[in-house]
Amino acid sequence: MTKALSLYQLNTLVADVISNTMAHAYWVEAELSEARESNGHCYMELIEKEEGGNVPIARASAKCWRNVWSMIKPYFMRITGQTIHAGMKVMLQVHAQFHPQYGFSWIVDDINPEFTMGDMMRKRQEIIRQLKAEGVFDLQHELRLPMFTQHIAVISSETAAGYGDFCNQLMNNEYGLFFHAKLFPAVMQGEQVEQSIISALDAINQQVEDYDCVVIIRGGGATADLSGFDTLLLAENVANFPLPVITGIGHERDESVLDMVSFQRVKTPTAAAAFLIDSLAATLSRVENAQTAIIDGVKRKIERENMRLQHLSSHIPVLFSVVRTKQEARLERMIQQLISGIKENINRSNHHLELLSQRMELLDPTLLLKRGYSITLHNGKTIKSQEELKKGDIIVTRLANGEIESVIK
Repeated sequence: MTKALSLYQLNTLVADVISNTMAHAYWVEAELSEARESNGHCYMELIEKEEGGNVPIARASAKCWRNVWSMIKPYFMRITGQTIHAGMKVMLQVHAQFHPQYGFSWIVDDINPEFTMGDMMRKRQEIIRQLKAEGVFDLQHELRLPMFTQHIAVISSETAAGYGDFCNQLMNNEYGLFFHAKLFPAVMQGEQVEQSIISALDAINQQVEDYDCVVIIRGGGATADLSGFDTLLLAENVANFPLPVITGIGHERDESVLDMVSFQRVKTPTAAAAFLIDSLAATLSRVENAQTAIIDGVKRKIERENMRLQHLSSHIPVLFSVVRTKQEARLERMIQQLISGIKENINRSNHHLELLSQRMELLDPTLLLKRGYSITLHNGKTIKSQEELKKGDIIVTRLANGEIESVIK
């Protein structure tokens, strides 16, 4: 009967084989599906996806021990501007290790940050290309910051030192300008950056009429994780936002995609506050200059009018004398015309009365009676036709000298 090996013996045999046949270190390109630190060590899960797809075709675990990771991490962060994280492509120098107790692992000896930078740049350029194809890349640059920008919506972490610095500088400015800043809290580092900032933008958009601009700021230096600011979805939301968006996310390296599509990019939160203060101070200067120009213009106008009044006042006595003489002559002519008109009207009226008197005398019935005519009356009314009378009526015939009473038969 063949004697079996113990598991430890078998694993030791495998470890010896790997140690002898794979003694060299290898550079490998892979994507991180997971990266975490514990007790100073860094544990990574590596994957490779099929080209053009999202299905992993290879997996492996990798470890970077504390003594190596303490040197690699600062250098990597200084070059790339961010920590390693899931979804990042990396180039690692590894050597194989098979431990009888813990199994197989790739041990990381070094990381090439330039490779990661190249992949980040490629992804960034693809995002920029897509934003330009959508026609939204320059939308923010077409906006105008209101002259009186005082109501500011701030997206930041509530506990970030940068937010406190921003508020202090804004409120304690040398010009004594007033600003109202309202915080819309968001996660500013890690995998939740994108969705957290988008949620804050959505909240601001619900009350967009209350604000003049949006400021996205965070504390921290160039070594903090900036990958969340280089995403297509976040860039689209900022580019399409109706208010000017100012970014001050505190890094010295190349602009993030968020910076590129924003209305104005500054380096730090305090620089964002300085930008807003300078903008409002420029408006104040324009107002003060306009005020001075208006006052000077009014003064000149008053001076010109005073000179004109003085000039006119020197001519008033002469002008008044001429005007008074003209008006007195005109008044005298009007009085004479009025008197003449009244006299003419009186004469005309007297002549008319004489004519009426003559007509009345001609129409006096007594003159007719004296000429032999008579007037027949019935009940005191003149009779003009026999049809007005009937049998039995009593009529009176008036003569020049008396009346005759008759009865109709």
